[in-house]
Amino acid sequence: MQLAIPISRKGDPLFRQVYSGVRQAILSGALRSGERLPSTRDLAEQLGLSRTVVLLAYDHLLAEGFVTGQAGAGTFVSAGMSRNVAPGTRGLARMQLSRFGKVVSESIAMVNTPLPRPKAPRYNFIYGRSDLTTFPFAVWRRLLARQAREGSTKQFDYGSALGNAELRAAICAHLRRSRAVVCEPEEVIIVNGSQQALDLVIRVLVDPGDTVALEDPHYDGIRGALRAAGARLRGVPVDREGLDPARLPDDARLILVTPSHQFPTGAILSLERRLALLDWARRENAVIVEDDYDGEFHYAGRPVESLQGLDREGRIVYIGTFSRTVFPSMRIGYVIAPTSLVPALTSAKWVSDLHSASLEQQTLANFIAGGMYERHLRRLRKKNTARRSALLESVANYLGDRVEVTGDGAGAQVVLWPRKKVVEQEVVEAAALRGVGIYGMAHCWLGRPARPAFILGYACLSEQEIREGIRFLASIL
Repeated sequence: MQLAIPISRKGDPLFRQVYSGVRQAILSGALRSGERLPSTRDLAEQLGLSRTVVLLAYDHLLAEGFVTGQAGAGTFVSAGMSRNVAPGTRGLARMQLSRFGKVVSESIAMVNTPLPRPKAPRYNFIYGRSDLTTFPFAVWRRLLARQAREGSTKQFDYGSALGNAELRAAICAHLRRSRAVVCEPEEVIIVNGSQQALDLVIRVLVDPGDTVALEDPHYDGIRGALRAAGARLRGVPVDREGLDPARLPDDARLILVTPSHQFPTGAILSLERRLALLDWARRENAVIVEDDYDGEFHYAGRPVESLQGLDREGRIVYIGTFSRTVFPSMRIGYVIAPTSLVPALTSAKWVSDLHSASLEQQTLANFIAGGMYERHLRRLRKKNTARRSALLESVANYLGDRVEVTGDGAGAQVVLWPRKKVVEQEVVEAAALRGVGIYGMAHCWLGRPARPAFILGYACLSEQEIREGIRFLASIL
């Protein structure tokens, strides 16, 4: 145990300073009743004093009842001597927040959306989560342990801000095949999930006062990051074909899009609109940020290729994450940037947190290179296909034409749009009382919600749970 006791060679006798320091630690609650003090030898070494000085201080503490000695066991704080100091009982200075601090404090309600519930509902249609029951944790633990045991000790030193070279190469190879992304490993930057990717891109490309366009509705984490950067936000309406290019602003420096499965509506941006968006970016000299958050899951026909694969001018920054396909606490994502932006984004990553965890990066690289990631994706797609079918069949059977469904062509969530007038939050609360967790969409709009809607994720439920949950929901909608 380390005890921080200030010692002055010009002050009171040394034993008295040690005595006062330990006494104050006991009275303040830093040392609790029953806690063992350092041995006299250890404390003397810590403070650079003779053991005799510490012995004398301990004798005074024993005499006054602050501590008790147990032969062969050590010296302990006496019962009832220390105060249990509650957190926050010290005086609180009024700290002046920066503009960034004020904005993110106002956005605290968005943190951990969907909001955690006091008690998890029996049928929780939570979205933005992966199926943890499907992931091969035994394989992952074995790979992680082997890497820690047999890998070079260099992996425990500081690493490259760009990220692990093997992982960047594995990501490139996978995305070329599965998403038609045009990239080289040198254009890949490893980050701590897509949220950090968005934050870094915004820091590098957006100045206070810049106009930034985003889909409306959209993922509210984007809105918080942009407002913290001082951006002026312009919403672009979304319909069944994705964002409407005719409504794009003419003064935006950057636009953030989810073209392969628009969040939250699930619309897939049509080819005609993709080309129109690229043409707009060329005319306005704007940057497109493509968030391909769940591009691995498509159910109808040929998978939609990435927007980045159509880009011939190097105007797209492509973002992806493993949180949806591996597990959420795997805080590994990636940015694929035009060569001209790589130095600035890499420097921003270094300034932010130096680099992402090296051991996990190498383990993930081995997981992908060994074919285990592809096998896991196949299992996930098979299960999600069955869950999606169960959801759509149940909605048709129990809700019929009372709702409109969007977003079922990709991803792992759909949106239900009630045809009758409802109050969104009242429906959410009524469903919760019946053990059904659904999530309103009001927080996803830049301004006033266009209409009530509910996001239902299905990746974490069995087919039977989906059917039962929709049956209960039908009694409300």
